[in-house]
Amino acid sequence: MKRSEINSAIRQASAAFLANGWHLPPEPRWDVTDMGLGQFERFGLVLVNLAEEQEYCEKLMYSRASQVTPMHTHKRKKEDIICRSGRLTLELWATHPAECEPSRPVELARNGRAFEAISGTPFTIEAGERVTLVPGVYHAFWAEGAGCVIGEVSTANDDANDNFFVNSEIGRFPEIEEDEPALLRLVSER
Repeated sequence: MKRSEINSAIRQASAAFLANGWHLPPEPRWDVTDMGLGQFERFGLVLVNLAEEQEYCEKLMYSRASQVTPMHTHKRKKEDIICRSGRLTLELWATHPAECEPSRPVELARNGRAFEAISGTPFTIEAGERVTLVPGVYHAFWAEGAGCVIGEVSTANDDANDNFFVNSEIGRFPEIEEDEPALLRLVSER
């Protein structure tokens, strides 16, 4: 990813956060990723780590319209994905998509109540809604329509070792081409 693209994504996400009343802490830890695919407009996400504790983590994320966070799972992390503004579409699989029948149910909580999603069938949540994902559930998500501000509250976070993507070509952190000065250093650069 070019540094200019990262800087632009940070500016756009900052504007979306402010427009929706989200004020960041004094020294937020930013992450901008194209998942190593070099197609940030199609595959990527802007993340801000708001809290990183041994027991839990909180993130605020921004997804541009139709920008996909590719299918992945976690072995340890349990997480609530919360639509903070806009509309967020999720596609879930009970197990690895190559080993799972498309009609297999995925048991989870939606807004704190039992909910059954169907493997491979996308569904959309509105601003204020949340889903609780347990380890082993494969998930991808994207903004539906316009950009979307997304929250995440989870158990301890380990981005370097607990993200398992279906596409083995995906890398969690991008390689950066320095074509202009950095607005700030990313989580992967500290």
